[in-house]
Amino acid sequence: MSVIAQLSSLRAIGLSASPGGASSRSHQLLAAALARLGELGFAGAIVDLAAFPADALLGRARDRALDRAIADLAAAQVVVVATPVYRASYSGLLKVFLDQLDEDALAGKVAVPIASGGGPAHLLAIDHGLRPLLTSLGATVVAAGVYATPAGFTDGVPGGALLDRLDRALTEAVTLATAAITRRDFAPAAAHRHAPLALER
Repeated sequence: MSVIAQLSSLRAIGLSASPGGASSRSHQLLAAALARLGELGFAGAIVDLAAFPADALLGRARDRALDRAIADLAAAQVVVVATPVYRASYSGLLKVFLDQLDEDALAGKVAVPIASGGGPAHLLAIDHGLRPLLTSLGATVVAAGVYATPAGFTDGVPGGALLDRLDRALTEAVTLATAAITRRDFAPAAAHRHAPLALER
């Protein structure tokens, strides 16, 4: 497959880890992120983790929707993870979902961490919690994670300054994802060009 064809089939997935669903601030930011990625050529959708049965998330039962979400995650190049901050860390909902994944399930993927908290005190929840969690599954995590407080929203809608930070994080993610695809496409050809000639015997 050519690089152009691969870039035209880029996929993103958003994981909403708030028990509050679409009404939460983290979900609002996630929706803005997926909309922006759509403008940049990525197909994708949001997975609301709160919609899955508890037994499926805990690994005690199978659920087709959960299996499909894991398959969609495997097919994505960019993963946007959005969680509220509880007890200075990510939600338990996110942890039980990620516990369903195989080791290195996010290898080769670029992750964008988003967290929303009640104030600036938990700003480091991204670097101390989300980043190590995603890295442990093999993801390349962008340097510019996005932490949001209520002050960044107006009537429940992300404000301009917050969207600017989100756009910087997404720009980094897209750059990393497309560079990885280009390297994968050209590496075999380059290796073939520089391979030593076999001597006849």
